[in-house]
Amino acid sequence: MISCIIPSYKDASLNKTIKSILDNAVGEIEVVVVLDGYWCEVYADPRVRVLHLGKNRGMRGAINAGVAMARGDILMRTDEHCSFSKGFDKAVADHLKDDEIMTLTRYELDPIRWKRMDNPAVNFCKLVIGGQGDSRKFSARPWKERDEKMKDIMIAETEGMQGSCWFQKKSWWDKVIVDLQMEGYGNLIQDSHEMHFKTLKAGGRMVLNKHAWHAHRHRKFGRTHNHGAKENPANENAGFKYALEKWEDYYVKELRPRWDAQYEK
Repeated sequence: MISCIIPSYKDASLNKTIKSILDNAVGEIEVVVVLDGYWCEVYADPRVRVLHLGKNRGMRGAINAGVAMARGDILMRTDEHCSFSKGFDKAVADHLKDDEIMTLTRYELDPIRWKRMDNPAVNFCKLVIGGQGDSRKFSARPWKERDEKMKDIMIAETEGMQGSCWFQKKSWWDKVIVDLQMEGYGNLIQDSHEMHFKTLKAGGRMVLNKHAWHAHRHRKFGRTHNHGAKENPANENAGFKYALEKWEDYYVKELRPRWDAQYEK
């Protein structure tokens, strides 16, 4: 069974996201909605479980709480403003290995019309250090060169992902991820990079699966979790700085040379 964890904070698209998951899953699935310090009416279905956090913990804490409640052998995490392709769950279950984090082809979503936008799909992403000064950070950017080289390959390693939708075995989370760390990172950002680095250190991989897709709310429509909650704001610059302090040497000295030798031929 796949357990889909949705960390939620006052997003009007929550129930549409739940319905898209349930309507498009073809196997056994449960949806664990984590209401992060607020109340709302949640889509009623026997496959939906709701966890209410009395105080806002931020996205990282909400994900940790949802994982602790999950009953499936595969974990899925998605933002609360996403839609999915038919059979996405089978496409993952059929191919996900024990030591992998998997993401899907990503499109942009118009949450008003609830339709996939015409913008090009994002497939492979390259992990880079971008920004200046206090905003310097790890980022996953579309990797067109690898897209072209791997256009006929449906599943392959990718250097990064956005983080709006991922899958991994519960056994891998318990063994390697354990929890998303709050100290240093804060309550919101860089979660996908933390999991990726932990996975690589443990000998695993992050892979892209083009057999399925998700569509993620376009930035022009705004987000609710982006800067934390009013009562629990996210210190984003501090989180970016901490991630670099923790992982930059590993990235620069080990990963970047290996990836460049492997993928930039």
